[in-house]
Amino acid sequence: MQLAGESVKEKKEIVCLELKINGVVQGIGFRPHVFCLAREYGLKGWVRNESEGVTLEVEGEENKVHSFCRQLIEHPPHLAIIEDVRYQQLQPRHYTDFIIVKSRAQSKREALIPSDIAVCSDCLAEVMDPADRHFLYPFTNCTRCGPRFTIVEDIPYDRPSTSMRDFTPCTACAGEYNDPLDRRFHAQPVACPACGPRIEIRDGMGETVPGIDNWLHFFWEKMQQGHIFAVKGLGGFHLACLVQKDIIETLRKRKGRPFKPFAVMCRDLETVGKYCFYNQAEEEALLSPAAPIVLLRKKDEHGLPVNISPGMASLGVMLPYTPLHFLLMQGPFAIMVLTSANPTDLPILKDNNEALAQLSGIVDYYILHNRDIVQRSDDSVVRIVDKRIQYQRRSRGYVPGAVKLGFQAEAPALGAGSEMKNTFCLLKGKQAILSQHLGEMGTEESEAFYRESLEHFLRFFDLKPQLLGYDLHPRYRVSATARQMFIEHKYAVQHHHSHFASCLAENSYREKAIGAVLDGTGYGLDGAIWGLEIISGDFMHFKREYHQRYVPLPGGEAGVKWPWRMAMSYLYQALGNEGLSRAYSLFGRLFEQQYHMVEKIVKSGLYAIPTSSCGRLFDAVAALLGVCHENTYEGQAAIQLGELLREEDTLLPLEPYSCLVEENELDFSPMFPDIIKTICACGDVTYTARRFHDTVVHAVSTAVKEVSQRTGLKTVALSGGSWHNPYLLIRTRQILEEQGLQVLLHRMLPPGDGGLALGQAAVAYWRWKENVPGDTHEDSGDRQ
Repeated sequence: MQLAGESVKEKKEIVCLELKINGVVQGIGFRPHVFCLAREYGLKGWVRNESEGVTLEVEGEENKVHSFCRQLIEHPPHLAIIEDVRYQQLQPRHYTDFIIVKSRAQSKREALIPSDIAVCSDCLAEVMDPADRHFLYPFTNCTRCGPRFTIVEDIPYDRPSTSMRDFTPCTACAGEYNDPLDRRFHAQPVACPACGPRIEIRDGMGETVPGIDNWLHFFWEKMQQGHIFAVKGLGGFHLACLVQKDIIETLRKRKGRPFKPFAVMCRDLETVGKYCFYNQAEEEALLSPAAPIVLLRKKDEHGLPVNISPGMASLGVMLPYTPLHFLLMQGPFAIMVLTSANPTDLPILKDNNEALAQLSGIVDYYILHNRDIVQRSDDSVVRIVDKRIQYQRRSRGYVPGAVKLGFQAEAPALGAGSEMKNTFCLLKGKQAILSQHLGEMGTEESEAFYRESLEHFLRFFDLKPQLLGYDLHPRYRVSATARQMFIEHKYAVQHHHSHFASCLAENSYREKAIGAVLDGTGYGLDGAIWGLEIISGDFMHFKREYHQRYVPLPGGEAGVKWPWRMAMSYLYQALGNEGLSRAYSLFGRLFEQQYHMVEKIVKSGLYAIPTSSCGRLFDAVAALLGVCHENTYEGQAAIQLGELLREEDTLLPLEPYSCLVEENELDFSPMFPDIIKTICACGDVTYTARRFHDTVVHAVSTAVKEVSQRTGLKTVALSGGSWHNPYLLIRTRQILEEQGLQVLLHRMLPPGDGGLALGQAAVAYWRWKENVPGDTHEDSGDRQ
């Protein structure tokens, strides 16, 4: 390095440096950037991809070499993420040029595979330019955009390691690929109409449609006639149709999805603004390289069919993120339904043959192509809460991006994930690497998807886990799969401890803390279903400080599906036989065949599992208010109840109903007579819903405050799926911070089960590291 007082002559001494750079440095134009930067500084040497990342040797005048290194590290390509740089001084090699050399595979693998990247403006300009050979070509890409994770099979990230290996570049594409001054220099998926993947149209029977001169015009014509398409995209298939009530109803009937909201794709921001409000943060998310679905509030006069997102004030919106989607949206309509084409509870479809088999009877036409999807990857879903991004589903565009840990994992660990909204997590060094959204477990297809994805990740990152954390629930299929793995140290981790630990790990927090974990279902140490838990502890141990007073869950899974059953259970607990009379007046005639059986279960306690679930509490109130009587998708009642409130409602004074916080319990029984009185007095569902939310906020913050005062702990982690509720999250955070507490939130992972695996892996690692024997259920949990 240059020292003060060095002479000009010394500065011009020829030096040679080796740089080994780890992180997201493959597939995003890093080597071309190095090449051009070296040429700019007049330096010689070489750069190549390796399994560990990118390695380069650079030689030249000392001051220029150091300036080059500083510029490279401080200003890398905009999609690069540099995790580590190792320097080594070498003897001068006397290089005569700077070149990109052939990639080299190594036994040690450190390179991070880049996420898929939304199409860039330069590629779109070419797609719309009649004079360009990429005109109307739906697979146009460059080093700044295009498929990455979804087409890669191995590292180093080179064309032979991707599903583009079978497409030999034409002379023009090869010329761009080999031209250091071209933005397609070493762009692995480079292609054009002469040499790349091609579109094919099939009918609903799977037969090729003959005589199509222009597949785009065919798509637009058939869409306007009300037909439903399956479209093979970047990470899987979508279902597409016009945003019209009757067509959407047809799609819902065919897909067996009566109420779950559909996402839409809009041509541009102007179109988005016709239907939804969006702020700067939401605009940035829509336009980001990840291009997720963003949950936006619908305008009061939006003009959209009610059945596109029934019972919801929000709408999932995305912009075109591939040239294919961009072309589809250039026709006579500026908005269309675009929803994942997976049969209920099964993974998103990715292969042509499986789509043709499983979507028969659902779609009228298929838009296929012959570029294989290696890794299924559903669209990511985000919401801007309190001006910051919150992940609802973390997948395409973000995976396999790593989360930095606040510790160095000395042994690789695997978190198996949850049964719902599954992802798994690998700990490697200072990084946590989470899979794409894998969805619901419990079927042979989802288990195969899980194993396939896990094998890919283990190969990509050269890992053989020594430690395993999995959910304590004895009936979870994913836990059974995990227990069969040949991993030396296995730890069953209680569900809510996993949530808590995930939030701690994401925030690089290693001290003891308080956890407010609110969700729908988690198997408890006592065999009950937990879900509204105030705990204290760390990665290794936890103590249950407060929980919602147990309420019978009538009929097990049926009690989850039918929220009115939980309403009856709460009313009986609060008011006895008077509560049952009130329940009959609300639900008796609607559910006459089931009502008296459920009444017997509630009164006797037989066939009723005790639960402290926050989700079931929301279900009960949603049923009382007439918001939702049946959960046709997970969390429907709780989601629709939360959708009644707006973020600006958090500025109103807190108006909680009565509740009790004593003897380690949060008792909401006193609230239910108050809710009945409010409904009878004014019938204002939104006002009642807000006061209910305020009651939960008050109960949680009161319990956390008491634990903090008793234990001296000043940090609280908020985790669990109920924190997807913006009003609940914002109000609770505000009050806890006013009490002088540090509040930890999820900002890189979903607060729900999609982020749970990180906590499982962290608990397994620290129990092994500190030599704490046994599973979570064997720990008394009373260590502070």
